[in-house]
Amino acid sequence: MRSVKVFGLDVLVAFILLLALHTAQSKLCAENWPGWRGPTGQGICRETNLPVTWSTTENVRWKTPLPDGGNSSPVVICIDRTSGEILWQRDIAYKEPELTHGTNPLCSATPVTDGERVIAHHGSAGLVCYDMEGKLLWTHEHEKLHHIWGNASSPILYHDLVIIWCGPGDRQFLLAVDRRTGKKVWDHFEPDGNSGESGKLLGTWATPIIVRIGDEDQLIMPIPYKLRGFAPATGRVLWTSDGVGHYVYGSAVYENGVVVCGNSMFKLGPKGVVEHQRLRNGTGKGPHTGVLAGGYLFKGGVAPARVELATDEDVWKGQYKVRPGTTYTWGSMVHAGDKVYFTDQRGTTLVLASGPKYEVLALNKLGERTNASIAVSQGDILIRTHKHLWCIGKVEEAVE
Repeated sequence: MRSVKVFGLDVLVAFILLLALHTAQSKLCAENWPGWRGPTGQGICRETNLPVTWSTTENVRWKTPLPDGGNSSPVVICIDRTSGEILWQRDIAYKEPELTHGTNPLCSATPVTDGERVIAHHGSAGLVCYDMEGKLLWTHEHEKLHHIWGNASSPILYHDLVIIWCGPGDRQFLLAVDRRTGKKVWDHFEPDGNSGESGKLLGTWATPIIVRIGDEDQLIMPIPYKLRGFAPATGRVLWTSDGVGHYVYGSAVYENGVVVCGNSMFKLGPKGVVEHQRLRNGTGKGPHTGVLAGGYLFKGGVAPARVELATDEDVWKGQYKVRPGTTYTWGSMVHAGDKVYFTDQRGTTLVLASGPKYEVLALNKLGERTNASIAVSQGDILIRTHKHLWCIGKVEEAVE
């Protein structure tokens, strides 16, 4: 995604790239990665045969140059990714100024796909949907988004709905449209929004998650000062709890009736929060979102952590005298089998054993800036940097 100058106007040019050599819809997949943070939106991968080590030449299946920098992450459907050839590219132009921050390039939202269509959110330019051949199926325009740091929340799918958080800003709202037609099904406006232009820092860049509580699905969304549960089919507010900060970058994570957001843990029942606990070792305030797996919260960044939720203790703390060498991290973590992966802003991916012993398995450097989260499918890891889309897989021969 890029911002260019045309006839003296700021024009948002939002593009979708479909990368493949041949489609193979009938091919059996180990796992698809249809949206931000995978099938569940939680960064959990069922595959265990992923590469551990790579470099700019080792275990690189291909790399494809990208037109410009961006923070959105790749999504993967059932396709043969043999060469990384760009099959089609589509642009959407928005001929009005779009406010954002230099660290948050325009159109930071990750697309989502159901295997028949791909849907992207382009901020004030709205939602756009294409079929797998690049044919435009529908667009949905909504109110202009306006915040000094821009927007980044990604669309998610729920049955026949596409749900997107449209914010932050003076006007901020959850929106659900029909995935087949793009027509609005419901919306929910949140009061007390703020653009940040007055100096007041307020907003959320999180992506909602869908979880199962008892016998019903709930949409969990953090907003400034609140965590809320919604009925995803209708947008009805089911419950509200305090305990969230004034701005929220990372999304909530969930496992077995427990939600962690920022430095708070919420135990949920069918009617809402039954217990709220402040954590010493929560996910923090940065853009990075961790993973909940097996009762442990994993966090990346400069000082990775494995926090036992039952005790709020970081079991890795004190096990290493020298930090692993990663820098500030925006990309969110992936848990795969007995390993965890995350990529820092320099394009360095740290691979750690997920057990109680702190063990660095690899520190893999690409040397290109990135704020995106990795995607995983069929034994491959896809990493989007500001210069390339890299396909990392186990290969015998290196590529230039």
